Amino acid sequence: MKGSVHFRKDRGVWFVLWYHKLERKEYKIYRYKGELMYSERVAQKLLAVMQGDTENGTFRIEKFTGHGWTDTVPYLYEWLDVVKNDLSPATYKDYRNSIKNHLEPFFTEHPFQLHEIQYDVLRKLLNSINREGKGRANVMYCLHACLTYAWRSRRIPDTPPFPEKKHYRIQEKTITWLPEDRQLSILEKILKEHQPIFYWLKYHLRRPGEAMALHRVDYDSVNDLFIVRRSISARTLVNRTKTGVEHVIPCHSLFRPFIKKVRKDLSPYFFTCSNSRSEGKRYTSSIMNRIWKEACKKANEQISMYDGLKHSSCSQYVNEKNMALSDLQLITDHARLDSVKRYAKVEVSRRRELMEGNVVKLKKVRE
Repeated sequence: MKGSVHFRKDRGVWFVLWYHKLERKEYKIYRYKGELMYSERVAQKLLAVMQGDTENGTFRIEKFTGHGWTDTVPYLYEWLDVVKNDLSPATYKDYRNSIKNHLEPFFTEHPFQLHEIQYDVLRKLLNSINREGKGRANVMYCLHACLTYAWRSRRIPDTPPFPEKKHYRIQEKTITWLPEDRQLSILEKILKEHQPIFYWLKYHLRRPGEAMALHRVDYDSVNDLFIVRRSISARTLVNRTKTGVEHVIPCHSLFRPFIKKVRKDLSPYFFTCSNSRSEGKRYTSSIMNRIWKEACKKANEQISMYDGLKHSSCSQYVNEKNMALSDLQLITDHARLDSVKRYAKVEVSRRRELMEGNVVKLKKVRE
């Protein structure tokens, strides 16, 4: 078996002498798990690990020559700093919180190195995360992204398999939505100066962050359409949508009257708010949520802005206007049909009508 253990008298440390056949290069490995080897026993242990990896076909010299990069906690922070500019502000914030509040405490208590993170370690980590299903998944997604980066950088031999979806205990929430008459009742309670942005969301089925980030140049008046290519992430304007895809949205005919009501000022934003303190007087999440809640209170409704606008409009198309799911997918520009299937879940009142209707039919048959 290749490799041998030697002692260096001038430094008082042991090392493993290893010849890398593919590189035709000889390596002297002085550290095991980041620490200098002051005993022959530790050096022999390192040699056994290297020989074991060779037999298993998982040997990577980078695993043994790294200078502290294989320690999980510092690598997580170094990785996040490198990829920061590739992430949206919201994703960066979520990754940072995942590392600080969950990954760092776990790997400080259980000091596994990157290459030692395997399925059993990931199951322990998952069980230690004190968050709801989706929150637990977000922490694991963060670590998965980091390990994929480490694998591409040849810091680890491969990316370990992650726990199956069933172990995340993610419970799909039932969509809450309103029939169109009740939705319109809320919109009518909004002050007229603020109505355009809310009606735009109703008729174009987009995210609030995209409406807040919409610029005047994003409206093509010649072809009467909007190009959605920006969004607001963690209160910051980003020149990309959440999915990284530009969406061309035809202007709904019922929204055209509101275009004339949009404020005409020097702001680059399509929708502006006179009492906003943000750049260009653009709307913010706090302003929009406050306006929406006030309108809901006047209309005697209690529903979130996202559910009351996008979810409600999508559900109305399927459950009230009998639109095919494939057509709804075309309107919303979803990449997968599965993303719109949840809107086809008929509301409880409609189920009751169908059930009672069947009862009536059975009575007539018996008579």
